[in-house]
Amino acid sequence: MKQGHLDESGTSGTILDKAEWAVSGDVINSRKQIENSTMPSLELHYTEWSSSYTPSDPIHDSYHQAPYILEKLKQVGDAANSMSYWVFTDIFEEAGPRFTPFHGGFGLMNYQGIKKPAYYAYSFLNRLGETELTNADSSSWVCKSEKGDLQVLFWDYTYTHPGDSVLNQMFYARDLPSKTKGKISVEINNIPLGSYTLEIYRIGYRVNDPYSEYLSIGKPKQLTKQQVETLKQQNNGLPISTETVVINGEQHFRREININENDVYLLSFQKKNSLQ
Repeated sequence: MKQGHLDESGTSGTILDKAEWAVSGDVINSRKQIENSTMPSLELHYTEWSSSYTPSDPIHDSYHQAPYILEKLKQVGDAANSMSYWVFTDIFEEAGPRFTPFHGGFGLMNYQGIKKPAYYAYSFLNRLGETELTNADSSSWVCKSEKGDLQVLFWDYTYTHPGDSVLNQMFYARDLPSKTKGKISVEINNIPLGSYTLEIYRIGYRVNDPYSEYLSIGKPKQLTKQQVETLKQQNNGLPISTETVVINGEQHFRREININENDVYLLSFQKKNSLQ
C-alpha cells in the first residue's frame, strides 16, 4: 500500500502501490539482510501478506487480486521459504466483525464460503506439478508431474488504479470491466508423444469473479440462500473448456489465447496414453 493503515471503519482509505516491486522487493531485501548477517542460512517465512493491510479494502474481493498474488509470488521466487496469505476466510474480528457479505475482507473466501478470485489463484498454483520447466516468460509457470501431466499457468497483471486522487475503497468498489490485451501465444516444445486431455481454467472479470456478480445484483447488505448458491455455482472454478490434444512426432503444442487485463489462465494437460 502507498498509504493507509488498519482502518477499522473503512473510511480513511488505502491506495495500492504502483511500484513494480511492492511487497516482493521487501521480501528480497529481507533475504539479502539474512545472507549478510552472522546466520546467513536462516529460513525466511512471511506469515501474513496481501495487497492491503485493512479488512475494509475491496481489492481483496476483486478479480484484480488474483494476478496480483501470482505476480508477487513469482517475483519473490526462492527468496522466501514460505509466503502465507492473510487470511483464509473473512472471519476476522480484530477491529470488530463485519456485517456485509463482501466488505473487502482479508479472506480467500467470504462469510458464506463463496470463493474469491484470490482463492482460485492459490487453487491454480496447487495444480502445478512437482517439476518446474525452463520458461522465459516472467508472468507464468510451466510444470510437469511425475505422471507426465503438464501445466501452464500464466497471467496479465496490469495496474489499472487511477492514482493518488482515488482511494481503493472508491475504485475497487465499483464494476470494473477489463480491457482486451490481445492474444497470448502458448508454445511448448519436446512434449512426450501421446494423447492428452486439455482443460483450460480462467480467472477474470465475470469469470470466477463473484464480487462483480454481487455488484450486478445491487450489492445487497445480506444474501439470500439462493443468491449464495447462485454465486457459488456461477463461480465454481470448473474448466471453461475441455478437449483432447494429440502430440505427434513434432512434439510441439501451440495455441493463441485471447487475454484481457488481469486475466489468469491455467492450461492443464492430463496424459491419457502414449504413442509408439
